[in-house]
Amino acid sequence: MLEKILEPIAQWIISVISSLGYGGIILTMAIESACMPLPSEIIMPFSGYLVTTGRFSLFWTGIAGAVGCVIGSVLAYWVGIWGGRPFLEKYGKFILISEKDLATADRFFKKYGDLSIFISRLLPVIRTFISLPAGIARMNFTKFVIYTFLGSFPWCLGLAYIGKVMGANWETIRVYFRQADIFIVILIVAGIIYFVYRHVKK
Repeated sequence: MLEKILEPIAQWIISVISSLGYGGIILTMAIESACMPLPSEIIMPFSGYLVTTGRFSLFWTGIAGAVGCVIGSVLAYWVGIWGGRPFLEKYGKFILISEKDLATADRFFKKYGDLSIFISRLLPVIRTFISLPAGIARMNFTKFVIYTFLGSFPWCLGLAYIGKVMGANWETIRVYFRQADIFIVILIVAGIIYFVYRHVKK
């Protein structure tokens, strides 16, 4: 079932990058980082494969991926500020999110925001959605952009390098990353269950 969903997405990604070059990498990674389920585990390895054909440079492939991440992340960040924050302040109590929770998130990003943004960019699944809560917590925008780029560059470069090494077999790495995705999703669901339990108990 999952393969049937991913296959047309993968074909679209390949088509966009093949047609637009570095611009295609920037576009698809921007979509991925704007909280859209477009897997970077397809985008960057395929781009890395094209390095072996002489189409791209490995370094600039990594740069293009990171730039795309920043663009998409900035969009999600501003959605968090202008959409998510007012919504949660008004209706958060109906989904068990209190003003105290928002204040806790504010303090967390003020104290650990730099590190959390950097590390999250190196983690599957989480890297796609971290921008929204960063915006909701109103993390410093300049720091957000800097650490998004610094965290995204090694992720994009690493995936592109794997694609380069794998060559025409670049798609096989999807299997391994999917297992990591499942593990992280389980952790997130467990965290949500604990959050709901703690609030309902109160």
